[in-house]
Amino acid sequence: MTGEVNVYGVYIPWGIIMLLAAMGVTRLISRGLAKFGFYRYVWHPALFDFAVFVIVMGAFFFLFSLRRFSYAF
Repeated sequence: MTGEVNVYGVYIPWGIIMLLAAMGVTRLISRGLAKFGFYRYVWHPALFDFAVFVIVMGAFFFLFSLRRFSYAF
């Protein structure tokens, strides 16, 4: 996915915007799992959080790339 967003004359790549959105979603998921005590069953919580972040980031890239080529479907 290529392209930028113009924010008051500063061009910000879509990848950074999706990275920030993925960080927010991952934070919400992490807080929800911590509230229910899920991390008692996880061997390495930081590694688990990183894996969830990678999954969410991949899902964002996949969904936004489908939107770009929606005319083919």
